Amino acid sequence: MGHVLIKNLKKEYVERRSIQRTKNTEEDEFVGKGEKQLVLDDINLEFEDGELVCVLGPSGCGKTTLLRIMAGFETPTSGQVVIDGKEVDGPSSDNIFVFQHSGLLPWMTVWENAMLGLRKMKDKEAMAEKITDLLETVELTGYENLYPHQLSGGMQRRAELLRALAVSPEIMFMDEPFAGLDFFTRLRMREEIINMHQYFAKNTIIFVTHDIEEAAVMSDRIVALTKQPAKVQINEKMNYAHPRDFHKDADLEEMRRRIYSELGVHYAL
Repeated sequence: MGHVLIKNLKKEYVERRSIQRTKNTEEDEFVGKGEKQLVLDDINLEFEDGELVCVLGPSGCGKTTLLRIMAGFETPTSGQVVIDGKEVDGPSSDNIFVFQHSGLLPWMTVWENAMLGLRKMKDKEAMAEKITDLLETVELTGYENLYPHQLSGGMQRRAELLRALAVSPEIMFMDEPFAGLDFFTRLRMREEIINMHQYFAKNTIIFVTHDIEEAAVMSDRIVALTKQPAKVQINEKMNYAHPRDFHKDADLEEMRRRIYSELGVHYAL
């Protein structure tokens, strides 16, 4: 499961800061205290079970806000998010959110962090077997007794994936999970996500990124938002096999160039 339907979604914030401003001319405009700021404007999307969706858009356009609304951490001003036929009205234990920065508990080992979502399992032997298998999947076998500060940035990200996958989530929400990683670690993590998504085919992944090529390489669907107030600019299914190589697949390269062009990034073509 993991079917997501977003219908007529809008999100407004009320300016709460007390800022004194002076109007110089009659034409000057500003947002003052108490005024509303429209962030998401009539978003309509549908994601199928098991899709890996990459969400693009300029900084500050509302990508994280959209992700948090889908995950149930924020409520929309109007419209709704429906997951598997049920309207989202709060976080669900069936889904998991992977934040931009490390969410590992620093006083717990990799193994203990992985156990967090499995505490209610009565069969401790089955729990240990599951974690052991996942340690191998994310290539952390032998590191299970280390604490987060003893791991590299890439290993911490893999440990977070281990913890997320341990609970077998229906949907994994990922908010720029590669932020702060060096280029080579980022490439390896892309491959990890693609491989694990193919291995755990039932999981739907919704992945926020700023990187157009990352989205083109990884996703089953690309969604791009405009600047605020954000609307859907691109919603494209990516019917290309993995691994993807822009130099060897002319259709993929043409698609890449078109997305760059539609997003106004002409220097990369």
